[in-house]
Amino acid sequence: MDGPNGTYGGSADIAEYIRKFVVVAEELHFGRAAERLGMAQPPLSRAVQRLERRLGVELFDRRNRQIELTPAGEVLLAEGRKALTSLQAAKLRAKRAGRVEPRLVLVMKPGGDADLLDAILTRYAEHPDAVEVEVMICGIGEQEVMLREGEADVALLRRPYDDLAGFATEELLTEREVAVVRRDHRLATRTSVTMADLAGETFPRWTPDSEGPGPLIRDTGQVTQLIALGKTIAVLPESVKAHLRRDLVAVPILDGQLTTLLIAWSEESRSRPLAALIRTAAEAAGQTSATVEATG
Repeated sequence: MDGPNGTYGGSADIAEYIRKFVVVAEELHFGRAAERLGMAQPPLSRAVQRLERRLGVELFDRRNRQIELTPAGEVLLAEGRKALTSLQAAKLRAKRAGRVEPRLVLVMKPGGDADLLDAILTRYAEHPDAVEVEVMICGIGEQEVMLREGEADVALLRRPYDDLAGFATEELLTEREVAVVRRDHRLATRTSVTMADLAGETFPRWTPDSEGPGPLIRDTGQVTQLIALGKTIAVLPESVKAHLRRDLVAVPILDGQLTTLLIAWSEESRSRPLAALIRTAAEAAGQTSATVEATG
């Protein structure tokens, strides 16, 4: 219901008005937006007008037949999407926290733990605040989305590849990059290479909008198979060497960038079991690194 002066009342109303605005902003057409929302167009138009009155700004330029976002509308679209995502994430996290048997959901891509996860979970199981940890294996880039949308409590991410905005993080391992090639590749016998040595090679495309002629990778398990077939080479973290096929070689890249494996979680989280998992992960990663250095 409208509040005084034709505005709306509580935060639930605000979220609903913003949700409707976001759909209209995405469609830039009230008719299509109303169809998406399963409602008639007139009440949708009134809802947007009430939101504009509440904010004291125009969100759409209606002077032409095709509506357009105003600068204020563009800002609200970006921020509104974030707010709605955060609200949905909060609902999902609250549901999980309210379970009779609480648990944490950890998400990672295949092979995305640099062989640390087993040590982390083993050590965590001994902690007094430990709860069950469900490990979810996802596709490339999905772990960040799942964490942001509240489908996971914690994720293993890589800097500089993943967007860390809005997350708290703890560094676990920093690695150099290697070029993974077939054993009969021209660079396979080299003790090291530079990025210049890789010029002219075909690299995989990790996302549909990536440039280049290389094959699109939908799952990290595809990478080594495609390298073995001679369809591509790949630049990967050096921890990949532990599980390479016999017909592949990892060659250190002298001027490759450093990549850091991080454990990430929502900045708003106040979960004791999650805090215990983060501490345990940092301790296990430090102990594993020290062991590798001593035996390397």
